[in-house]
Amino acid sequence: MADQWATLGVDLHLEPSGPGLRKGLTDALREAVRSGRLAPGTRLPSSRSLAADLGIARNTVAGAYADLVAEGWLTARQGSGTRVATGMSAPPARPWGRTAVPQARTAPRPLAPARPAYDLRPGSPDLASFPRAEWLKAARRALDAAPYHALDYGDPRGRPELRTALAGYLARARGVRADPERIVVCGGCAHGLRLLGAVLRARGARTVAVESYGLDVHWRLLADAGLRTVPLPFDHRGTDPGALTGADAVLLTPAHQFPMGVPLHRDRRSAVVDWARRTGGLVLEDDYDGEFRYDRQPVGALQGLDPDRVVYLGTASKSLAPGLRLAWAVLPPDLGEEVAAAKGGVDTCGVLDQLTLAEFLTSGAYDRHVRATRLRYRRRRDALVAAVAARAPEARVTGIAAGLHVLLRLPPGTEQSVVQAAHWRGLSVHGLAGYRHADTAAEPVDALVVGYGTPPDHAWSGALDALCAVLPG
Repeated sequence: MADQWATLGVDLHLEPSGPGLRKGLTDALREAVRSGRLAPGTRLPSSRSLAADLGIARNTVAGAYADLVAEGWLTARQGSGTRVATGMSAPPARPWGRTAVPQARTAPRPLAPARPAYDLRPGSPDLASFPRAEWLKAARRALDAAPYHALDYGDPRGRPELRTALAGYLARARGVRADPERIVVCGGCAHGLRLLGAVLRARGARTVAVESYGLDVHWRLLADAGLRTVPLPFDHRGTDPGALTGADAVLLTPAHQFPMGVPLHRDRRSAVVDWARRTGGLVLEDDYDGEFRYDRQPVGALQGLDPDRVVYLGTASKSLAPGLRLAWAVLPPDLGEEVAAAKGGVDTCGVLDQLTLAEFLTSGAYDRHVRATRLRYRRRRDALVAAVAARAPEARVTGIAAGLHVLLRLPPGTEQSVVQAAHWRGLSVHGLAGYRHADTAAEPVDALVVGYGTPPDHAWSGALDALCAVLPG
């Protein structure tokens, strides 16, 4: 039963605050309607679904809904669910800032064979779960409705249908303050980062602070733009922004640090934004897998704290498939024209896929797909944690509350031998060393970065057996 209701409804990002949970939730919902983040007519999640997402009692949600129905903010009808009242008008759109797109993640070169028997590399979802039938239906509807001129060269920022759909979805599900006019569609997160690197360098930037563990492909893209990357310290509260002195920008994965798997502590989130405001620096937020969380309340986008100083990067690579090559950047007001110009003055992303994704988002098919895959990945994660605890007690699984990968900590000095043993068994898995910035001063940590999203369902149990066989017992 829980699996059935958990796949219904839409994702809704809320951060209840204040002395009372019911009052905090009521205030957060009211503000979302008042600000226009929840448009008139929007159907809200069921009280059971929202309670599960927020980790609170269902009666608390039902009570908040009832309060807002009584006040006229919401309507509730049998068979129609709870919706934002159509008479509620949102204020004029504010000139909010943009977001930059998370990209398809390119991992370091694997040690395993080119065609491993089992693939536990991070960076890809289960491609067998791509919603082909629903995607085809959305593509047909989108193409039928598209005007002829949609197939022309087009706006370098991307199709307006997709930018409008993204603005609504990101505001609702990730707490992003997005204006369609300041969203630029990119061919993957790497493409967006390449564009931003070129713009930063043209503005005179020299140094970008990065996380001490991350994707070397991102660091190389910044280096190719003529920017130096400097790693920041890391601890149990995430990346430490205290060493940001001298940087022109900072690249972070605040909702779910890759690959360590922890969210950036709220005090450090505030400190990063304060640094950007004080110095005029720019924060590049890579929200690569923000839709997938399991044992915690959703962590909203950092961009929501200051859209004028934070670039938000998002992608369909983890939620749908990297091969779509669709990502998006929500940009501060003063960056939109420069990024569009760096894109070459024309739209370089496939129009039909953009139109299809727009239809997928607005029809609710995207929400349904994300919620269904979230359940599948959670079951895989639970099976991985249980198997390691039972069969390889010397290894410790961390970073499990969200995302599509875990960090599997190993006894000191064993990482290289475990990766080599996995190679001989036909298991492709990455060691943490491949994600460590060369200038990081802290002592290395022995661990595996295990992606549990990649294998198809029929290969999952075999991949898990192969993994446990190479771990120290």
